[in-house]
Amino acid sequence: MSDEKLHEAALIYHREPRPGKLAITPTKPLTTQRDLSLAYSPGVAAACKVIVDDPKEAASVTARGNLVGVVTNGTAVLGLGPIGPLAAKPVMEGKAVLFKKFAGIDVFDIELNETDPHKLIEIIAALEPTFGAINLEDIKSPECFIIEKACRERMSIPVFHDDQHGTAIVTAAAIINALRITGRKIEDIKLVSTGGGAAGIACLNQLVSLGLKRENIWLCDIAGLVWRGRNDEMTREKEAYAQESDLRSLAEVIEGADVFLGLSGPNVLKKEMVAKMAERPIILAMANPVPEISPEDAKEVRPDCIIATGRSDYPNQVNNVLCFPFIFRGALDVGATDINEEMKAACVRAIADMAMIETSDIVAAAYGGEELKFGPEYLIPKPFDPRLIVEVSAAVAKAAMDSGVATRPIEDFQAYRDSLSRYVIRSGLVMKPIYEAARKDPRRVAYAEGEDERVLRTVQTVVDDGVAKPILIGRTEVILSRIEKLGLRICEGRDFEIVNPHHDDRYNDFWRSYHELMERNGVSPDAARTIIRTNTTVIGAMMVQKGMADAMLCGLYGQYRFHLRHVTDVLGKAENVHEYSALSLLILPQGSFFLCDTHVTPDPTADEIVEMTLLAASEVRNFGIEPKIALVSHSNFGTTDYPQAVKMREAARILRERHPELEVEGEMHADSALNPDTRARIFPNSRLEGPANLLIFPNLDAANITFNALKTMAGAVSVGPLLIGAAAPAHILTPSVTARGLHNATAVAVVEAQRRGS
Repeated sequence: MSDEKLHEAALIYHREPRPGKLAITPTKPLTTQRDLSLAYSPGVAAACKVIVDDPKEAASVTARGNLVGVVTNGTAVLGLGPIGPLAAKPVMEGKAVLFKKFAGIDVFDIELNETDPHKLIEIIAALEPTFGAINLEDIKSPECFIIEKACRERMSIPVFHDDQHGTAIVTAAAIINALRITGRKIEDIKLVSTGGGAAGIACLNQLVSLGLKRENIWLCDIAGLVWRGRNDEMTREKEAYAQESDLRSLAEVIEGADVFLGLSGPNVLKKEMVAKMAERPIILAMANPVPEISPEDAKEVRPDCIIATGRSDYPNQVNNVLCFPFIFRGALDVGATDINEEMKAACVRAIADMAMIETSDIVAAAYGGEELKFGPEYLIPKPFDPRLIVEVSAAVAKAAMDSGVATRPIEDFQAYRDSLSRYVIRSGLVMKPIYEAARKDPRRVAYAEGEDERVLRTVQTVVDDGVAKPILIGRTEVILSRIEKLGLRICEGRDFEIVNPHHDDRYNDFWRSYHELMERNGVSPDAARTIIRTNTTVIGAMMVQKGMADAMLCGLYGQYRFHLRHVTDVLGKAENVHEYSALSLLILPQGSFFLCDTHVTPDPTADEIVEMTLLAASEVRNFGIEPKIALVSHSNFGTTDYPQAVKMREAARILRERHPELEVEGEMHADSALNPDTRARIFPNSRLEGPANLLIFPNLDAANITFNALKTMAGAVSVGPLLIGAAAPAHILTPSVTARGLHNATAVAVVEAQRRGS
């Protein structure tokens, strides 16, 4: 996406439908007078008194134990520099969203209008009663070192400067694994680094703590090599890495280097410098958006190099999000008083080791079948690998306990790991890996209602994001006039293709092929000609059937069954599938939930429920999520014998017998499915652990009503309905779908086409 397009889209995102990215939501009911008396006066006094008696109780009666303060003064924001605390607020809100989405951590963002480091220390230290931890953000060097050190000494909660240590931890993990691949030992390598700021110095400190010899580090900055006795552009932190040397430039010191570590600026490392590095050089070029050297340039002169960047469009992205949500999660969960070196080292090892673990088929599916195998192109896990929260948070919590900084040690560690896995579902980031996979290999998606304004707006964002190659079915003059009216930037031929039902060179081919398919179903040649002139769903399906499109979307007008009939006529069902199903995804604040069957079969039999469950479970895995399946009913584990309950019970029995590998339970109430505590009281021997994420309904009414009620009342983002069981990627949406919903469905269709090899 160009800078101009990104700027425009980002402003709309931040402004609509309400300004900003955060809100405060109560976690307890406040609907009766009794609730009010418990939440505030007089009942709140009980909570206050237990804290007076034992301050540790604050973690059990308030939100403090899961609350982080993200604190900045706006002196070093992203690539924007000293823009000040007010302008830094969108960034801090963004950091808060990442904490919440990745690790379920609540955040107050605090922007302070103060540049004096000593005053900042006093302000931050005074915040200790409010928070379980402090994340310092975007504070310039060298003040950030002073502030963090003083706050860590004064405060009995973790204080962590993510720009320093988050970058350092992920960088160290990448280097550790690159050394494993090349057979080097950290104590033997020569490392050349550019950039002596907070992140750069923290990276060097972290590597030294892991065994890198200080005398083998050659630090360069804007003034050249940091050498002993230099006065220009020096700080105390740089001085610790000053070399006794007559060399002065990066070009001179790079010769024979095993590792280049770049945290500086664009194009600092030249091709001729890379050529002088040691055999199988390791290059971390992390300036963003333009790295110190591009992977293409580096590999041109040294095909044997291993390279990582800070960018998501290259392999080996060094991204702080691999670290900070999970190191805080582990620290908060044990009530750590500090994030110490042992915890940081545990975080490094956990991230590094995770890349070496065989990737599950679920993770691979979430990334479009990409081969995630440990090696030069896969040094560290993907930022959205769902295993991160379990492996990294647990490692950090264990290190905190072992090093003596945990005030609330965990007794049952396996139960703790199980609880961490639930954040994967609650994250709401379920679509992120789908979009990443779609962008890697965009496919042709035909939009049957190509004249609709929602489709046109979607195509603009699809083109901007690079997730698909759109094909619009509709009248050319109408499409182009509406694009102009909406002020969109997309252009026919460059950004999308038009198939005009009234004038297209492929018309004769289409109607003859359609007639061939349908001539024994009462469709005459004249009828076939008329249908291809007037029915855009049929045209979209024919394009997929003839290989002119890889996927299709339809359903913005008319009845679902109208579109389904035409998709069936042209594309049909997949092999061994007896009936379609419709799977709908709701992304709620509480998590992501799949519902089936929301649109196809009015009253499925037990066998049909079994089939739809298997198809739905397979689709859920394609999102990188392990399905936890509940067959919901008005009956709760045998409480009634009405026909609808009996068939769900029978379906559950068949699934348990034939597919013991599935985590499936039923029949049960919806609250039993979603609330493990409720389920444990009623049916303690359930095969289902934690909340269900895939709900299978006994009939169409129950599924559709539940889906639409939740979507409307809870303000959910919906994806779908996704048609499962078709022979080709074809999804029938609904008239209520939004442009955002269309965008989500487009990405899903593209990834499905990738998997099918379309």
